[in-house]
Amino acid sequence: FCSTLIHIYSTGYMEHEPRYGAYFCYLNLFTGAMLILVLGSNMPVMFVGWEGVGLCSFLLIGFWYENEAYATAGRKAFVVNRIGDFAFLLGMFLLWWATHGVDGGKSLDFVMLRDVATAHPDIYEHKFWFDERLAAAAGILLFIGAAGKSAQLPLYVWLPDAMAGPTPVSALIHAATMVTAGVYMVARLSFLFASSTTAMAVVSIVGALTALAAAFMAFAQTDLKKVLAYSTVSQLGFMFVGVGTGNWSAGVFHLMTHAFFKAGLFLGAGSVMHGMEGSGDIRIMGGLKKYMPITRITFLIYCLAIAGFPLTSGFFSKDEILAGAWAAHHDGWPAFLGKLLWVMLTVAALGTAFYMWRLY
Repeated sequence: FCSTLIHIYSTGYMEHEPRYGAYFCYLNLFTGAMLILVLGSNMPVMFVGWEGVGLCSFLLIGFWYENEAYATAGRKAFVVNRIGDFAFLLGMFLLWWATHGVDGGKSLDFVMLRDVATAHPDIYEHKFWFDERLAAAAGILLFIGAAGKSAQLPLYVWLPDAMAGPTPVSALIHAATMVTAGVYMVARLSFLFASSTTAMAVVSIVGALTALAAAFMAFAQTDLKKVLAYSTVSQLGFMFVGVGTGNWSAGVFHLMTHAFFKAGLFLGAGSVMHGMEGSGDIRIMGGLKKYMPITRITFLIYCLAIAGFPLTSGFFSKDEILAGAWAAHHDGWPAFLGKLLWVMLTVAALGTAFYMWRLY
């Protein structure tokens, strides 16, 4: 649904583009790859979609490859994602090795993996090697893959440069299941991460650090789309704290609400940049409301949502993640960790409100 709206917007935004057909070909392929990623019932099919969105992001970020800086941004996205994907493959191979031979070897099917992860060892005749340490190793390897795709520290470096592509592409990459694929994957494999408090602690701490660091980075940006890019990195940190504290539904709920307000913010940015003849420098903007009344109203609504203004979507989803972090306590976690995560996220949430109103 979100992608369809972006497609409709693109027909007007890209109407003077000489490679109009190629652009829509890539955009359709992107949406198809996202559906494969989400609908796959086992890890290899999910990985096909995972690589598909990686390929399409490379093609779309570097769409105007005549500009050397834009071509470099596309390559950077591709290379950083390969680092994460290598770890994802290692995690997948580890799970296959651990469960191979269970019920005829259907061992990377999600339902099968869940049964193995939650079953008592006596249930299966085959001796499979599934314990807390293996769940931790596989979970952390898969999370490194998620950190590459979902731009978590230290693999976030490609996402701010992803601004090189056309603005509707930014809207699609930041909104849909491309950068949020890592969050989706952790939630989909919740039974694996729930088997290891170590893996969950890693996910939570990296997510909280990313949320905080990216919010501070956004303060210093002067480009309209760069502020929104660092904002996405920060919001992804929130989602990872949600899933890392075992608050799965809150993480996915924030994924959903973020998709809509972030897509709207990027489409609003595209409208402003068209009005400014392609410039995104916020230092030379101001007083645009009398020229762009509709963009002003829509942008205001999305700013309220992302800042977590009471009764907007972002308010409910962020609140649920914060509440989950405050209450989180898992075996082996220090007693203060949940409270520490809550403090870090609260500062990041205040930071979100600050940089969004600065932008507005």
